[in-house]
Amino acid sequence: MTICLLKSKIHRAAVTGASVDYEGSLTVDPDLAERVGLRAYEKILVGNLENGERFETYCIYGDAGSGAIELNGATAHLGKIGDRLTIMSYGHYSPVEADEAKPAVILLDEKNAIVRESGTVHC
Repeated sequence: MTICLLKSKIHRAAVTGASVDYEGSLTVDPDLAERVGLRAYEKILVGNLENGERFETYCIYGDAGSGAIELNGATAHLGKIGDRLTIMSYGHYSPVEADEAKPAVILLDEKNAIVRESGTVHC
């Protein structure tokens, strides 16, 4: 048996761009993604703190150091520039691993700079 737990969380990320014409996904600055162990093409659950929308998609990397958080494809209709998002990914853990697991979490400011971090990166 495995238990599905929160693995990675980027909290209060500010949307920096949106492109309806893109095929889909959420663009994330790889420096931010890697701080929480979020891999390119990993499935993510995203919650928009401004309008309550929640959606699943996958992460793609943008330019390192850019602070980019961009809604692509259909997700561009679920938010606007400046909206704050919570980006989450989950992992499957054995009961023993679950007892010790602590999600890697970063909290961002309005410019997507890290304000606080906690937990452990699990990849």
